Amino acid sequence: MIKKTACAFVAGAVMAMTAQTAAADGHGEITVAYFLEWPMPMMAAKASGAYDEALGMKVNWVSFETGTAMSAAMASGDVQIALSQGVPPFVVAASGGQDIQVVDVAVSYSDNDNCVVNADLEIDKDSAGELAGKKVAVPLGTAAHYGFLRQMDHFGVPLDSLSIVDMPPPEGANALGQKAVDFACGYGGGLASMKEYGNVLLTGAEKEDLGILVFDVTSAPADFIAENGDVVAKFLKVTADANAEWNSNPSDEMLAVIAEQAGMDMDAAKSAISTMKFPSIEEQLSSKWFGGAAAPFMKGVADVFVEAGSIDSALDSYEGAVNTGPLEAASNM
Repeated sequence: MIKKTACAFVAGAVMAMTAQTAAADGHGEITVAYFLEWPMPMMAAKASGAYDEALGMKVNWVSFETGTAMSAAMASGDVQIALSQGVPPFVVAASGGQDIQVVDVAVSYSDNDNCVVNADLEIDKDSAGELAGKKVAVPLGTAAHYGFLRQMDHFGVPLDSLSIVDMPPPEGANALGQKAVDFACGYGGGLASMKEYGNVLLTGAEKEDLGILVFDVTSAPADFIAENGDVVAKFLKVTADANAEWNSNPSDEMLAVIAEQAGMDMDAAKSAISTMKFPSIEEQLSSKWFGGAAAPFMKGVADVFVEAGSIDSALDSYEGAVNTGPLEAASNM
């Protein structure tokens, strides 16, 4: 299903070029994709109208359930910027030929994306081999999907022994609670709900030790970036300022706004955001991210998906899928 979707994403790309440019230049507004139940500092800027003010245009915000849906919306021209798209769905789209680019690291997280096993099974990391033959809910083509593949490989659980069901995290949590699946993988509020019914196999730190990084990006169609680089730079600057404010002073007042915008209560938002890291522009341009590690990591994700049969092939390199121009411009604003 992913292979077909990735190819379909590209079909409207050429026709979307005019629509994307007109959205920014002709009509004085753009549409940005984001996630509910995914609390981020940028939501405070969204609420205050800081993006509209900085860009000098109306910013329409549309919530999505998966990063793959964000890719499709960018391909159709319905969305110009996707904020906090997972690296795996970005890689799936780029590998399928969609001309989109990463422009910043939206958030880094390890404990907020994981797989949860129903407590009744009493399976943990020392007995994970017992997952063979079980049924799992996974949002295919997302960061959670990539983490699932890497964890199953680590534990030696054959993928062909599993019954894998494609479900967004909230639905996966419901299925886990109803025992319709044996374990489920997801992120954000969906993952928090999953934990009510079971346990994670690996902690975030344990995943990082295995090289399972988890981060989201801000992405956009390459032609939109080329035609509207100043708009993208200003957008990234507002995001960076909101991140800096949160990093220096994570106040309850700011959290209250973030929680409201994310559709969460304060306790849930506080729990989720506590597992997130929001790197500065300087950090993003360093060797840890765009200065060296980001593109090779994308290549690794793509190769895992090829091996799993999720996509037909990977690009030789993902350097062209990273555009630091707007971020560098934002650093001088």
